[in-house]
Amino acid sequence: MPLFPNERNVRTTPEGLLWEPSERWVRGRKGDVTVVDSRHPLLVWEPDLPVPCYAFPREEVRTDLLRPAKNPQTGKHTGSQIFYDLEAGVELVENAAWTFPAADLADHIAFEWFWRWGSGLDHWYEEEEEIFIHPRDPHKRVDAMPSSRHVQVEIAGTVVADSHSPVLLFETGLPTRYYLPREDVRLDLFEPTDHSTGCPYKGTAQYWNWSGEGEVPRNIVWSYAEPLPAVGPVKGLLAFYNEAVDIVLDGARLQRPVTPFTQGLKP
Repeated sequence: MPLFPNERNVRTTPEGLLWEPSERWVRGRKGDVTVVDSRHPLLVWEPDLPVPCYAFPREEVRTDLLRPAKNPQTGKHTGSQIFYDLEAGVELVENAAWTFPAADLADHIAFEWFWRWGSGLDHWYEEEEEIFIHPRDPHKRVDAMPSSRHVQVEIAGTVVADSHSPVLLFETGLPTRYYLPREDVRLDLFEPTDHSTGCPYKGTAQYWNWSGEGEVPRNIVWSYAEPLPAVGPVKGLLAFYNEAVDIVLDGARLQRPVTPFTQGLKP
């Protein structure tokens, strides 16, 4: 089965990079300075990363703001050797951009997004919509569907949620997440935390810790107070990491999945 459904547009480089042209108008800003303004971006997938980044034609980048990196992160980004610091106003952002070693990407420049190395531009836009964390993958779907299935959640032998009104969130490459109404969750058994995460498909999530007995990972429960429109049905609902709790669906206990999140879920 192909990795992407539309193989005609996806190209592969000898270095293991996958890339395809995008028709989206993409802009990136540092403060009030527009550093990237591109109508011909490329989406690039690195072999060791699950999400894409953008690479832009040099003529659509403010290359006058780029300086050869003082401390290049040689070896990152699939063996890239050329890195740039960004000088925008009084601020210098180290290793903000780089070029891939692949010959067919040599005339393009890629930029960091905050989620990976903590340095990059302040704002990114696709058309007129601001995009967060990383570019959206056109080969990935996220569907939030109201349901009447019976979902129970157990932690350390205690039933902490019981609902017949879940919203099931189907996201390519991840297990189904079960978002439950607050009135169906024993929130008295959890404590809110100051942890938050961002997702380009769903928005910004807030978290809760388990306050009962047993070794349970932190931030085991999350909710989107203001989700992005595409997943509006999950607004205010609560979800649990299937990887670390026991879920019973319509009377059948589900096996805990192993996902990219599994390793990070530690008490």
